[in-house]
Amino acid sequence: MKTLEVQSPKYLEIINDYKRQGKAIAHFNISNLDQARVICEVAEELNQPVIIGASEGERAYMGVPMVRKIVDELNQEYNIPIFLNADHTYSFEKVKEVVEAGYDSVIVDGAKLPYEENVALVRSCVDYVRDYEEKTGKRVLVEAELGYIGQSSSLNSSLPEGVSEANLTTADQAKDFILRTGVDMFAPAIGNVHGMLVDAEEPKLHIDRLKEIVRVVDVPLVLHGASGNTDEDLKNSIDAGIAIVHINTEIRKAFKDGEKKYMDEHPNEVAPYKFGKEGQEEMRKVVRAKMELYMK
Repeated sequence: MKTLEVQSPKYLEIINDYKRQGKAIAHFNISNLDQARVICEVAEELNQPVIIGASEGERAYMGVPMVRKIVDELNQEYNIPIFLNADHTYSFEKVKEVVEAGYDSVIVDGAKLPYEENVALVRSCVDYVRDYEEKTGKRVLVEAELGYIGQSSSLNSSLPEGVSEANLTTADQAKDFILRTGVDMFAPAIGNVHGMLVDAEEPKLHIDRLKEIVRVVDVPLVLHGASGNTDEDLKNSIDAGIAIVHINTEIRKAFKDGEKKYMDEHPNEVAPYKFGKEGQEEMRKVVRAKMELYMK
């Protein structure tokens, strides 16, 4: 077997180090280069590692290999570790695609499936990834999610259908799922939800449930759907054991708001880099606030 590449073991080492320190690593999704740059600029200013994610839709828009190339270039340009994650990947075929394209980690999302089908999908992906590692020497982290928290990064007037307290992850489920799948990281449902609610308060996170899960598992835990949650809830979740926090909707909204404000004020402007810059500035505020919070 070849010696494993340096970056991916470093990836898990950094995650575990942050977990031990009671801090969390920021994960932000991107849809274009404007967003990728502002994320890396803030991370470098704060001297913090960062995870850049791309969902199936975002990867289809930018191109699976192109996202890898962008992050490779960013790693050359910025003096902080930048890792690339294939966010919410729903099939074995799509997992295979990103692994072979050189992504550092992948989330196998079978949360909408019946429990045994979810286990079977994730286990098949983990087996494939481990075989790939032996053949190539490239370490790839596999994460999976249990308990439904919705799928859409959007502004919602109510909770997505299927999201309820009945679908929160239990400690027994978490332990069984991790043992049977062999995942490197685990994303529980603890009241978090994808997207953001408008004209309503975001559901509070169930920190007690998170603590129950932390007591029986030993892999890093990941919080998805953290857009809109209060600073107090996010900090409490990190203190309780969350090692990575995902934000997408909140930075998308900030980016859109910045671009819209500029275009409203300059209706005849057609240069994308001008209104894109305003989108970056609004997004920068959110990225910085989140990263500073996770470091406290």
